Amino acid sequence: MRICVYAASSRYCDPVYLDAARELGATLARANCQVVYGGGAVGLMGALADGALEAGGEVIGIIPRFMTEVEWQHPGVANLEVVEDMRERKHKLLTGSDAVIALPGGSGTLEELFEAITLKRLGIYFNPIVLLNVRDFYAPLQAFMQQVVAEHFMNDEHLQMWSLVNSVAEALPRIRTTPRWCEDARAHAAVKA
Repeated sequence: MRICVYAASSRYCDPVYLDAARELGATLARANCQVVYGGGAVGLMGALADGALEAGGEVIGIIPRFMTEVEWQHPGVANLEVVEDMRERKHKLLTGSDAVIALPGGSGTLEELFEAITLKRLGIYFNPIVLLNVRDFYAPLQAFMQQVVAEHFMNDEHLQMWSLVNSVAEALPRIRTTPRWCEDARAHAAVKA
């Protein structure tokens, strides 16, 4: 299974987030999952890659050229693909993935996550999207998205496009039990009256 992981590059966040990223990398590697991520060496990205590599896993990094010019790439990731820009990076991260896991992060992580959710709503991406809700990080986002539905910008069923898990141990089981998104997603992508 190829798992796309969105993760932050901040190294100044609470260590509990770094620990979860490292644990996730190791867990995916032990389950023989291929990890594809943003290619960075620091923050949650670096911890994720370190955890997977230490457990003997296969890690693929997708990194924009400008980031390699300032040496943000992970030196231990042998399979590092350098792309031209952030748009190409996002496309390559998601293409061919069997699932997405979003670790906590900032604007880049959230932007990647929302693109995946949008593509799922439009019937372009059909696979599970799991938010790793470390320390209830994604609880405010979940509440906001419920408000989005309540205000009729999305439909009730759109809340099923992703799921929250509170621990690394729950991530793969959730992926395995999440059904493929409906093939006729476009038929109900528009907001209902």
